[in-house]
Amino acid sequence: MKYTNQSSWNQGKLIGQKQPLKLKEIYAIRIRLELNGRVRDLALFNLAIDSKLRSCDLISLKVKDVTNSSVVSSRAMVIQKKTKTPVQFEITKQTRRSVELWIRKANLKFDDYLFKSRLSHSPHISKRQYSRIVKSWVSQIGLDPAPYGTHSLRRTKATLIYRRTKNLRAVQLLLGHKSLESTVKYLGIEVDDALELAEQTEA
Repeated sequence: MKYTNQSSWNQGKLIGQKQPLKLKEIYAIRIRLELNGRVRDLALFNLAIDSKLRSCDLISLKVKDVTNSSVVSSRAMVIQKKTKTPVQFEITKQTRRSVELWIRKANLKFDDYLFKSRLSHSPHISKRQYSRIVKSWVSQIGLDPAPYGTHSLRRTKATLIYRRTKNLRAVQLLLGHKSLESTVKYLGIEVDDALELAEQTEA
């Protein structure tokens, strides 16, 4: 076998799950976006937190996916690209307000993507662009962007719900996971704690 001095692709990089945001960090990002008049980013951030969607599903949302008779709905459902299964999510009042404001400001129509790309070859923002946006949000509130990414937003509300309720089954449904084991790994729950919760879920 031939060996080279070439560095591995992940050398010096932080590998593993991305950290969820804490409540104070959610508020800090939200306030900064509001103060700076970042209407699109505020809608994107709030919807990312509420929906708990993977980046591929979030960026491809259309106006019609979250509205009903021109009003943003309190609940929505999408078919996940990765698993081809439906998942529902809540849209809180403040998120509805921010999304409605963005739809009006951008003059979006029923069939339009919520977060259009400025590039002609792309109908909506890309996963790479979304990742850069997320990194900018965390950097702007003084956090090291390395431990954070788009999955940070997917994990944030799920982690908060789990910590408050210890209800693994509920979090599994909200994330659209097919098994409790996937949810356990995703949340990074301790094994003993997870087994105890799984037994309680079976009862």
